[in-house]
Amino acid sequence: MHKKLSLVLVFAMVFSLIAGCSAKGSSNKAVNDEGGTIKVGLDYELTGNVATYGQGLTEGIELAVEEINNDGGIFGKKIELVKTDNKSDSAEAANVATKLATRDKVVAILGPATSGNTKGASPVAMQNKVPLISASATADDITVDSNGKVRDYIFKTCFSDSFQGVIMANFAFDDLKAKNAAVLVDSTSDYSKGLDKNFKEKFKDLGGAVVTEQAYQAKDKDFRAVLTNIKGANPDVIYLPGYYEEVGLIVKQARELGLDVPILGGDGYDSPKLAEIAGKSVLNNVYFTNHYTSKDTSPEVVKFKEAFNKKYNKEPDAFNALGYDMAKLFADALKRAGEPDREKLKEALESTKDFKGVTGTLSIDKNHNPVKSITILELKDGEQTFVKKQEP
Repeated sequence: MHKKLSLVLVFAMVFSLIAGCSAKGSSNKAVNDEGGTIKVGLDYELTGNVATYGQGLTEGIELAVEEINNDGGIFGKKIELVKTDNKSDSAEAANVATKLATRDKVVAILGPATSGNTKGASPVAMQNKVPLISASATADDITVDSNGKVRDYIFKTCFSDSFQGVIMANFAFDDLKAKNAAVLVDSTSDYSKGLDKNFKEKFKDLGGAVVTEQAYQAKDKDFRAVLTNIKGANPDVIYLPGYYEEVGLIVKQARELGLDVPILGGDGYDSPKLAEIAGKSVLNNVYFTNHYTSKDTSPEVVKFKEAFNKKYNKEPDAFNALGYDMAKLFADALKRAGEPDREKLKEALESTKDFKGVTGTLSIDKNHNPVKSITILELKDGEQTFVKKQEP
């Protein structure tokens, strides 16, 4: 009898411990304010083939957090950034997200930079019920699944590929008077394929024709065969949605082959590495959609540029601005949440309205996407020049 009672007591204690641990692990209450700081995780591409995106976003975030902490922090606590490197790899982005959500117990995850890596990290955020915010994952299916269901804990502060693709199709047809377009897409990239799909659909709806569709793969180096095919189709414009590493080589080789028509793309062009790879002299008659331009003279942009230049001694690009805005928007939502609680933060993010940032004024819609403006830029000898700003 005594043995049975002892066993019952042991099982009761074990069950109690398990239940307690489970409750502690799943609790969203004040998960990260131990030691007087509020922990926020960064899941970014700090090395690898798209490292300049992650590095740029991180610089913007760090400037914003420095300002927030200098102003007293939030709830009297400093924000502590837990910075991690996903190595530009989607599997590693998931591993990093797991560590941030479970071991570091961050109140939110900022990042990753690319759509593919954000998709890698999102299931972890959903499983652990921790808000994940990406400032640059533009794929349309980041915040909504294939059945149209909103992913409760996933948010974006950047416009979607559908918006970029449509805006550039309008620009090609209406502003550049193009009637025939060639497209060259990275078949390994969700980002590139998403932009490609939306550009083609809108361009055809407007009355344009897609005269040839060609493909390449990330990390390819020689694009002369597909560019020769494009040249033979005699397009008025080339739509080239992709990242700077391949885009730089493609533009360079296109100009060497005598393909001098306008080349159009998306925000993946915004990297100082683009000019290094292509050479400034060939980066003419190149247009791309973007989130921000340093040529903007609004008070918010001027103030941000001055602060960024003081801290980093360089001109900020769009990824710097996107990171800065995301961190400030996160802080705004956390204050409205009332405490460092994941669930309350999620609800506050959902109710964000008319947040005024460097990249524009935005509100979060029912699908956890921002409603905000878009900018079209032209490269002239490798330098960005402002063309127009388009409201949603």
